[in-house]
Amino acid sequence: MSTQTTSQETTPIAVGAPAPDFTLQDQDGKDFRLADHLGKKTVILFFYPLDWSPTCSKENACFTQNLSRFSQHGEVAAVSVDSTYSHRAWADKMGIKHRLLSDMHRRATKAYGLLFSAANISQRATVIIGRDGKVAWVKVEPDITKERDYKEVEAVLAKLPK
Repeated sequence: MSTQTTSQETTPIAVGAPAPDFTLQDQDGKDFRLADHLGKKTVILFFYPLDWSPTCSKENACFTQNLSRFSQHGEVAAVSVDSTYSHRAWADKMGIKHRLLSDMHRRATKAYGLLFSAANISQRATVIIGRDGKVAWVKVEPDITKERDYKEVEAVLAKLPK
């Protein structure tokens, strides 16, 4: 299986499009409803392929380590197709402090055009949703085995109204 995601049949959601609402459970079994955050703050969604994988573990450790830097810009949540049970065990093992949202049915992943269908998992992508409920920025990493560029994400966030 190729790790390249650029030729997938799904098209990522467009900048300026209304962000599709969703409700997903986090690692503590608490609901995260996107609509509850819109109009209040920017929402930063980090889609990633799988818990326990090396790149995803490294990324989520980085998110936890830099959570205050990302959180100053808005609500931070990471989304994958793993179960809440996997998220809970992984968060405990890794010391993850941010919300890990379970998209087992791939509804949010598909709504945002981020399904890597060859493996039926989320692509590695960042979606930033403005307070107005519209997608302000989206970036899909072309190779799911490579980490996203955190500095690029921070630079985009710094330009958005808080």
